[in-house]
Amino acid sequence: CMWLLTYTVCSYSTDFEVHRNWLAITHNLPLSQWYYEATSEWTLDYPPFFAWFEYALSHIAKYFDPQMLVVENLNYASHATVFFQRLSVIVTDILFIYAVHECCRCVNGKRAAKDILEKPTFILAVLLLWNFGLLIVDHIHFQYNGFLFGLMLLSVARLCQKRYLEGALLFAVLLHFKHIYIYVAPAYGIYLLRSYCFTANNADGSVKWRSFSFLHVTLLGLIVCLVSALSLGPFLVLGQLPQVISRLFPFKRGLCHAYWAPNFWALYNAMDKALTILGLKCNFLDSTKIPKASMTGGLVQEFQHTVLPSVTPLATLICTFIAILPSVFCLWFKPQGPRGFLQCLVLCALSSFMFGWHVHEKAILLAILPLSLLSIQRAKDAGIYLILTTTGHFSLFPLLFTAPELPIKILLMLLFTVYSFSSLKSLFRREKSLLNWLETIYLIQLVPLEIFCEIIFPLTPWKWHFPFVPLLLTSVYCALGITYAWLKLYISVLTERISVRQKAE
Repeated sequence: CMWLLTYTVCSYSTDFEVHRNWLAITHNLPLSQWYYEATSEWTLDYPPFFAWFEYALSHIAKYFDPQMLVVENLNYASHATVFFQRLSVIVTDILFIYAVHECCRCVNGKRAAKDILEKPTFILAVLLLWNFGLLIVDHIHFQYNGFLFGLMLLSVARLCQKRYLEGALLFAVLLHFKHIYIYVAPAYGIYLLRSYCFTANNADGSVKWRSFSFLHVTLLGLIVCLVSALSLGPFLVLGQLPQVISRLFPFKRGLCHAYWAPNFWALYNAMDKALTILGLKCNFLDSTKIPKASMTGGLVQEFQHTVLPSVTPLATLICTFIAILPSVFCLWFKPQGPRGFLQCLVLCALSSFMFGWHVHEKAILLAILPLSLLSIQRAKDAGIYLILTTTGHFSLFPLLFTAPELPIKILLMLLFTVYSFSSLKSLFRREKSLLNWLETIYLIQLVPLEIFCEIIFPLTPWKWHFPFVPLLLTSVYCALGITYAWLKLYISVLTERISVRQKAE
């Protein structure tokens, strides 16, 4: 019923045309032209494994509507095409369902409950399978994130099960499906080095240097090299590797997406706009030298800030590296097994989201989904999860902007949010409140913000002069909550005490 509703009511996002175009490119053109074809503005900019994935889908797609596989058929969206694309997302989600099952097997059973609805494994399964953000991004907006997150969660499960080589292989494959997962590569690299390449710890928890296994390092190296050779080798032979890299990392797209992802740079941009307005009112700035778009629109392509220093890709890389570093140090010097790995993974994802270049708002799911695994283990993590997931999911609302989609997104988020709060509160009923009064007030204020953006603002004259205001308000307000959750998780990890038993393990 949910799928039928999205098929008949919801609008078609640009990602439908993006993936239709990739189906056409990989189906009709030789390998040597995949990363050069530019008939459509939506050029192929995912790694080779995803291109081969599209190639495989194209051979099924031709039985639904061969016209969707014509490169020149730009913006082609027949009913058969849309039906196939939505169906392909549902079918590939089978991997995600299996990965969730494997993650649930890794859950510690200390909090056993008589009622199955209160069991941590059941709560985790619902939080992952019914994740609001993943649901709207994949099945309404349209992408294949469920399939990709399935690979990631399965790799996490394998590492938790101490099947290190399988976990490493799955993550290496994942990187060549979608390179955004390089955000969490430091967590994988350090954890595998600490737990697999060094096979023993001292009594105080420090690494036993003599336990280093050259064989284990070699095996991990072989996995990375073989997967990379299989993915990039053909393009290296064709002399096209620089072209592939330029497509994967298009730095000319600018610091921010058209809709500012709710991160540090959203706050930075908002501050620049506020200072610009103040400067104009105080006659510190010349209005003739300020582009009109900088005050009324989003940041698209390369952009120069008016008051604050403009940000370069190198600056974002340095900021991201500095933000990730403490979590990596904790994973090495304060090892806590799979729990420490998950903490580092979430912090790497959040730090990259906070300071990365041209970050998309959908990237917040890279932190929300693995944090789900931590949320059922400790009340403190559950509180952080509720803040991050509520704020992060709300920040995805602008993806669904048509009138028929408004009740759908509100209802779905309301259902997921109510379940998240009620289930985690029930799980930690013996603990203190998961949120303090200030956090509660912050989350409640999302309601009037949505009412203003969706109902009040469109009725005002500001709609024509400042159309970017609702997006700006949503982005900046959500950025405050996500920044708070990031800092709170970091403080929790850095100040957490580790027992002697944990150190020995």
